[in-house]
Amino acid sequence: MWMIKHKHDFLKLKILIALGGNAILKPEEKGTEKEQLFNVHATTDELANLVDQGHHISVTHGNGPQVGTIVRLYELAKRSLPPMPLDVCGAQSQGMIGYLLQQCMDNSLKRRGLNVPTVSLLTQTIVDESDPAFDRPSKPIGSFYNKRKAQQLKAENGWRIEKDSNRGYRRVVASPNPKTVVEAMTIKKLFDLGYIVIHSGGGGIPVVRTRNGSLRGVEAVIDKDLTASMIASLLHVDVFLILTDVEKVYLNYGSTDQIGLDKLTVPECVTYQKEGQFATGSMAPKIEAARRFVLSSKRKAVITSLDTALLALKGETGTVITYN
Repeated sequence: MWMIKHKHDFLKLKILIALGGNAILKPEEKGTEKEQLFNVHATTDELANLVDQGHHISVTHGNGPQVGTIVRLYELAKRSLPPMPLDVCGAQSQGMIGYLLQQCMDNSLKRRGLNVPTVSLLTQTIVDESDPAFDRPSKPIGSFYNKRKAQQLKAENGWRIEKDSNRGYRRVVASPNPKTVVEAMTIKKLFDLGYIVIHSGGGGIPVVRTRNGSLRGVEAVIDKDLTASMIASLLHVDVFLILTDVEKVYLNYGSTDQIGLDKLTVPECVTYQKEGQFATGSMAPKIEAARRFVLSSKRKAVITSLDTALLALKGETGTVITYN
C-alpha cells in the first residue's frame, strides 16, 4: 500500500466524500471554465486539509449543471451537429469534472508537501431498465429558467420541466435506483493501494445489462449520493461524508421555525422521510443515501457544508447519522 507520513497518524480515518454541486459551480454563476476552476481549487484545498490531517479519502461529485449545459449545447447546435444521448453527455461531464478535480487535487496536495497519488476513473452504474423512475422523471439537471423560457424549451424539445426549490424551472429526467457500479472492484483496489480515487461522477454513467450480458447506455441521471453510498460500503470507510450547501440538516427547512439537527438515527430518518421533511431532489436523497450506508455498515454518515467539514468530523457541527 502507498505509505505516507502524516502529522496526525492517530486521527487517520477512511472517508468517502460526496461533493455537492456548489463545490464546482455556484447557483449564480454562468459556468465558465474560470469560474469552475476557481471553485474546484477552493474545494480541493479543503479536501487536502483532510489528507494533511492523516485521513484517506475517496471522492465523488455531482454533475447536474454541467450535464444540463452539455445537453443544451447539443440542442442549440442540432442543425449542424448530431445530438448525443444523456448517458454520453453524462460521460462527457464526468470526464471534464474529473479532470479538474484530479489536477487541482494534485496541486493542492503538492503545495502541502503531500505525495499522494490521485486518479479520476470514468465510471458506469448499472440500473434496472424496468425501474419505475423511467415513467416518473424527477431529477433536475441544467440551468434554472423562468416560466416563459421553460414553456418554450418544453415545446421545442419535448422536455419535462418542473419548478425546482422556488428558484425557477428546470428540466427533469429519470433517476433510477443504482444497482451496482461496473468498475467497483477497480475503485476498491486503487483505494486500498492508497490512491485518492475520484469516481462515480454524477452517480455514474447510467447503463443496463442486456440479456446477452453486454452493457448499453440509457437516458437517465443517477443520484450521486445513492451511488456513493454503495461505494462507501464497498470501501469499508469509517465515515460517509456528504458535503452540501448547508451546515446541517434541518426540520421545517426554510420556515421561521426550522430546527437544525446535530444527530439523526436510522429510525428517525425513516420517520422524517415519511413526514416529507426533506425536499425531493435536494436533501431527501442525501438522507436516504446516509441511511442506506449506516444501515449496511453500522458506521456513521455526516452531512455538512464543505467549509465546515473538518469541524464536522470532530463532532463540532454538521448532522451525524448513526445506527441508533
